[in-house]
Amino acid sequence: MKATSMYIRLEGIRLYAYHGVDPQENVVGANFLIDLRLKTDFSHAAQTDELSGTISYADVFERLKEEMKIPSKLLEHVCERIATRLFHDFPMIEAIDLRLSKENPPMGSDCQSVGVEAHYEQSMKRTTTNPFTH
Repeated sequence: MKATSMYIRLEGIRLYAYHGVDPQENVVGANFLIDLRLKTDFSHAAQTDELSGTISYADVFERLKEEMKIPSKLLEHVCERIATRLFHDFPMIEAIDLRLSKENPPMGSDCQSVGVEAHYEQSMKRTTTNPFTH
């Protein structure tokens, strides 16, 4: 038996952050929800019960927290940063489905959330430089 597709999922992650076009959003902040699906081959981990054959949920969560701490105007920009970081830090990832929502956006109306959703695929070329070093 062989799985044809394998995904690691982190759903309903709620983080407080400072993203938004309105300057007040960068002062007050808001709750953001993240749903993440990572396509990867974890067959070795499934067979051996060893973490070394897969991606640690805890490590992915730490990367999400780090990226969400960086203020941005647009959710689209935050998504792109998260995907870039995850592909860089976890070469086993083949594709990423990412949904990022802002709860109770300041739009002058009753709205539970607004957000963006994107699908990213790992390119065949990998950079040898680390875009996260300063």
